[in-house]
Amino acid sequence: MNIIDEIGILAISTRLQRLSEQLRKDGALIYKSFDIDFEAKWFPVIYTLHIKEMLSVVEIANEIGYSHPSTISLLKELEKLKIISSKKDKQDERKRLIILTPKGKELVEKMQPVWHVMKKALNDITDNQNNLLKAIEEAEQKLAVQGFLQRISEIKS
Repeated sequence: MNIIDEIGILAISTRLQRLSEQLRKDGALIYKSFDIDFEAKWFPVIYTLHIKEMLSVVEIANEIGYSHPSTISLLKELEKLKIISSKKDKQDERKRLIILTPKGKELVEKMQPVWHVMKKALNDITDNQNNLLKAIEEAEQKLAVQGFLQRISEIKS
């Protein structure tokens, strides 16, 4: 056990980041073991477009919960790789609609069996006495009602 493990709740952000890094690192190795050239950071966009088929940039940002600039940089990367493409919305010329390209759809086809086994393994990892996913959802809901900074302000006063 290291100092971060010992200090408990004060290091929650560090612990979640550490867990996330471990899952991302292993995820990359899993995709590689299935001979799929894929970066974990692309997952939310690709999966969302796989399910919703065609969305605007703003809709994608809302679906994945990322900021508009973060979403745009991800989309630019995926467009450069020809995994997604965009076209102007006929109703609103300012709006860009994003879709998976045939290459993107082919990638999804290759990844679906991998997602299936990953889901099983992740369920095994998170389904503990204190279900991690449920705990994260509860914490996110509390933060949506009142943020960390707001709570600190109340405690101070």
